[in-house]
Amino acid sequence: MAVVDHTAELRKIIESARRLGVEMDEEESIRWLAAIAAEASDNALEVDLDSGTYGYRPTMLDFSPKDIARFRRIGEIVEVKGPGAESALALSGSAAQSKIQTYPGDADYFQRLNIKADTREEACATMARLLRGHVLSHHQGPTFQFLEAKFGTHQVDGTVRGAPVRKGRPVSWTYAEVEAGVQIVEVPDAEPTELRWEEGALDPGWCKLDWVVTDPERGGLSNASNVIDVTWEAPDGSIVALDGYLDAYFQEIYLDAASVPTFAKVAQFVSADALDEYVAALEGEVRKYLTYDLNYGKAAKRMYNVFRLSGRHMDAAFVRELFDEPATTLYQVWSLIRTLDNATQEGSSIPIEQVQDQADALVLQIVETLEGDAESELVAAMLRLRRTLEGQRSGEARSAEVAAAQALVVNLVNTFYRERLMLMPTIAEYIERIQAEADTGDEH
Repeated sequence: MAVVDHTAELRKIIESARRLGVEMDEEESIRWLAAIAAEASDNALEVDLDSGTYGYRPTMLDFSPKDIARFRRIGEIVEVKGPGAESALALSGSAAQSKIQTYPGDADYFQRLNIKADTREEACATMARLLRGHVLSHHQGPTFQFLEAKFGTHQVDGTVRGAPVRKGRPVSWTYAEVEAGVQIVEVPDAEPTELRWEEGALDPGWCKLDWVVTDPERGGLSNASNVIDVTWEAPDGSIVALDGYLDAYFQEIYLDAASVPTFAKVAQFVSADALDEYVAALEGEVRKYLTYDLNYGKAAKRMYNVFRLSGRHMDAAFVRELFDEPATTLYQVWSLIRTLDNATQEGSSIPIEQVQDQADALVLQIVETLEGDAESELVAAMLRLRRTLEGQRSGEARSAEVAAAQALVVNLVNTFYRERLMLMPTIAEYIERIQAEADTGDEH
C-alpha cells in the first residue's frame, strides 16, 4: 500500500515539474523509490560480482560500473600502500553516484588504511613514512601531477608561504616541502619555526592527497583526491582512528572485493550513531553552501544524500533527477576550469596540448548546453581563458583568467539549481528554514 501511495504522490510531483520545465523519468523514479524504501534500513554490504565492487546497499543503487576501469587506473596513482598496512580504496562524491550524476566533477577517492603495530607511536611513524613515500614516488608523470598534501594540524597561528594559517586547521604541504620533510612557519614576535613532516602524525587531522590527472583514452583532465582514514590495529585486535574519528561508510563504493575483510574488520568499530552523525555533518555543509559560501549545485548534491539517508525519499527522488539534466554539465565545467588551472601550475608535467584540448572541449560543451546571453558571456570568458594557453609551454605558470570564467559559471549554476530546487515545496521550505536560521544566528 505504501508503494501505491508513493507512486500517486510522485506522479503529481512529476506533472508539476514537467509544467515548469523539469523532466523526471517516472518509471525510473518509481523503481528507485521502491528499492530505497526496501533497503534504507538495511546496513548490509552488497557485492557486485560482475564489477568486483561493493558498498552500503542503498548507496549501490546509484552506482554504475561503466567507468570502473578508468577509476581503477586513477586509483593506482592515489592509493597509499606499504608494509604493515592494509588498504580498502573506494570512490566517493559524485564518482560514487555515477548512475545519476551523468556529469561528475572530480575523481574523489576515500581510503581506509589500517596499520598493524605494537604501539600507537609505531603506527603514527608508519603512517608518516607511507604517506610521504607515496607522494615522493607519485610526484609526476605523463598522466598525473601531484598538487598538495594535507597532513597534520597547526598548533599555533602563523604564516606559511606568505599566507596566514590558524591553530587547529589542517597543514597543507607542497611537493617541495614533502620532499624536504619540513615546513617553515613564521610566528608573530618569534623566530620562524620548523614543522617536520613526522610531527604531523602526532595529530594527523584530515589526511588528503591531491593530483591533477589526464586520461589519454578520453582526452580529458580531472582533479583526483584521496581522503585517507588511517587506523591503528593493536595486538589485541582493537582498532582506533589515528585522527580520533572513524569515518562512516554511507557514500563509498569500494573498488576491489578482495578488500572486504579489511573493510569489515574496521567498520565494526564505527560508532553506532554514525549515520546520524554523518547526516548532521552533511547538513552542516548544506548550510555552508546555502549561506556564506553560496553554491546551490554543491548544496543540491549534499541535500540529495541528506534526504536519501534521513527518510525524505520523495525529496531525494526529485533532486536525483536534477543531476541528469543537460544543463548540469555546467557543474562539470565549473570543476574542470579549476582543473585547467591546476594543470598549468609551474613545473606541471601535464602536456600543454592536453590542457588546450580540454579548454576547447569545454567551449563546445557550453555551446551545446546554453542559449542566449548566458552562452555568449560564458563562451567569451572561455575564449579569453583559451587564448592565455596559446604559446604557453608545459609546466609554465599561467595568468589568472580562471577566476572570471569560474565566477560566471557559479552564477549560472546557482540560478539553475535554485530555480529547480524551489519548485518542490518541501525542499523550498527546507532551504528557506536553513537560510532564515543563518540570518538570525540560530543554527539549531
